[in-house]
Amino acid sequence: MSTKSRTRSKTRLSRALGIALTPKAAKYLEKRPYAPGEHGRTKRKADSDYAVRLREKQRLRAQYGIREAQLRNVFQEARKTQGLTGENLVELLEMRLDALVLRAGFARTTAQARQLVVHRHILVDGQLVDRPSFRVKPGQLIHVKPRSEVLEPLQVAAAGGHAEVLPPVPAYLEVELDKLHATLVRRPKRAEVPVTCDVQLVVEYYAAR
Repeated sequence: MSTKSRTRSKTRLSRALGIALTPKAAKYLEKRPYAPGEHGRTKRKADSDYAVRLREKQRLRAQYGIREAQLRNVFQEARKTQGLTGENLVELLEMRLDALVLRAGFARTTAQARQLVVHRHILVDGQLVDRPSFRVKPGQLIHVKPRSEVLEPLQVAAAGGHAEVLPPVPAYLEVELDKLHATLVRRPKRAEVPVTCDVQLVVEYYAAR
């Protein structure tokens, strides 16, 4: 799929889910705050409970850019963890390496953060990690491989070039952006995680299956 096709796909999905998945999609949503297609502007009949839960699950999945099987596996882990399942779910997802690379400002989008990891530009405590789903532990240092720091996208990131399209760095991360260093200081709390999702609806979706 070409870059233009991916951009159109993300924009269409953003409009369908009512959330901006990329900076370009955010601009489109400002102009066209309705779903795509010929019926996008018309008022649709009320969705069923199942449809509402499904849409919320799809929203969460899209914001982390993960497959259904991955989300289901993390949900099962969240359910077995002490505390509220929905909050656990988001907190566990947020400790993914690609999510934290994005939150730290090393990348502009989730897709770009995943690409940095897969292309072997990211180290955790000095060790190369090329799995976006890698679970970062509190206290671990995420940093860019020294040989990769000269790449233009990472130079842009180090200069704070993504600040205008990303939410503020959350309190669970300590970031030295000029050095392309970020430390997960503690487990994230759901209220601090900048994702749009009614997690209880996601819990209800999986509980009903």
